[in-house]
Order: sequence, then C-alpha cells, then structure tokens
Amino acid sequence: QVQLVESGGGLVQAGGSLKLSCVASGGTFSNYALAWFRQALGKEREFVAAISRLGPTRYADSAKGRFTISRDNAKNTMYLQMDSLTSEDTAVYYCARARGITIMLSQGDYNYWGQGTQVTVSS
Repeated sequence: QVQLVESGGGLVQAGGSLKLSCVASGGTFSNYALAWFRQALGKEREFVAAISRLGPTRYADSAKGRFTISRDNAKNTMYLQMDSLTSEDTAVYYCARARGITIMLSQGDYNYWGQGTQVTVSS
C-alpha cells in the first residue's frame, strides 16, 4: 500500500515562505509524475503544480513565479517551495502521485493522495 505524507504546513505571515514536503512509503516516486493540489474552504480542490518523472514542471497561473516544485527520487520525496505567500494561498495542500510518467492536470489521473497539510497565511 502506497502512503503519501505531507509536512511543512503551518501559519505564516503574508509575504513569507514555506516549504512543503511529501514523502512516500510502500512505493516509489521515481516512475511517476507528481503534483500538488490545494483546497480552500468553500472551494473545489485545484491544481497547483506538477513535475514529471524527469523534471519538467507545470504551474497554475496563481503559483507561477512564486512556487517551485521539485523532487528527489532517491529520497522518495517531493517538495513545494512557496514564496511571497498571500492570504489567497490559505488552503489544505495535498500531494499526489499520477498514474503515469507525464504531467497530469486532472485529479482523476492521480491514484495516490496524502492526507494534506494546512497552510494558513495571515494578513
């Protein structure tokens, strides 16, 4: 059974930074694309960023220029560096593993999910 565990969330002041981590157990990241999604109160879960098996990335417009997704396959870990945070970034952030090696944008293309980590940005 593949398990994904996010960490690194918390409370941060507007303009600050956080780095989220996602660690896999019971499986590996190396052969799959990975992604971060988030869900704010009253909103649908939305795509944030994704990274393919070998490194190419894609970002939501809201994240482009501020967030950086990366992966360390040897450590079975994915990261999301978030800078210049605003209150609009407040949400539960989820990591997910895709069904294939290329970047996927639909939630249905990801078959393993973490429990989520809360990010709260104060004004």
